[in-house]
Parts: sequence; C-alpha cells; structure tokens
Amino acid sequence: MSTVTDTAKGKAAKRTLYRGDPGMWSWALHRITGVAIFFFLFVHVLDTALVRIDPHMYDEVIDTYKNPIVGLMEVGLVGAVLFHALNGVRIILVDFWAKGPRYQKHMLWILGALFLVLFAGSAGRQLYILIDHL
Repeated sequence: MSTVTDTAKGKAAKRTLYRGDPGMWSWALHRITGVAIFFFLFVHVLDTALVRIDPHMYDEVIDTYKNPIVGLMEVGLVGAVLFHALNGVRIILVDFWAKGPRYQKHMLWILGALFLVLFAGSAGRQLYILIDHL
C-alpha cells in the first residue's frame, strides 16, 4: 500500500520561485519611497535648522545644492512623493472600503496610469528648468 509520503519520496521536490505580483512590488516600492522621503525630510530639517545657528553656513549648504545632480534627485523626490501618495490612497481604499480588496488590482493599474501622466508632466517641467539653468 502506498502512502502519500511513499510516492512523494520517489519524486523530486517541486520548488517554486515566487516572482511576486504587482501588489507585492507596490508594497516594496511603497516602503522604499517612504524611507527615501523620510531621509529627505531629515536632511531638510537639518539644513533648515542651520539658519538659526549660522546663516552664512546655511547659504553655503544651499549653494552646494545648486548643481545638476541635485536637480535630478529632486525629480526622483517628486516621483517618490507622487507614488507614495497615490499608493497610500489606494491602500486606504483597500483597507476601509468594503469593495476595496475586490478592486485592488484595478486600482493599482489606475494608480500606475495616474502616476505616469502626473510624473511625466512634472518631470518634464523640472527637467526643462534644470536644462535651462545649465
């Protein structure tokens, strides 16, 4: 008489590789953008605090921010804030709307479309200003 374990011994263990679905990637990106925004706010508070300590030092720090690399980082910051905000609204709807879990994938695709449209407009404007000041 064969049992489940007997037949399982003869076969190689079937392994699966979890590749994630869009919801998992949305979760990961939400955490990453949240941490990035937190560090930006931390640095922003520190350099703004320099105004009261040493205004001349504050001016020097602000002058170091006036370069193209920081301009590109600002574009990334806008993208991070935009995605984090839109995904946060989606998470609130999933948690507090009775039909939220049923429509979460639809909301994720709508979020992606909104993000692309809004980010394209803002990034285009920021890059135009950045290139104009070079």
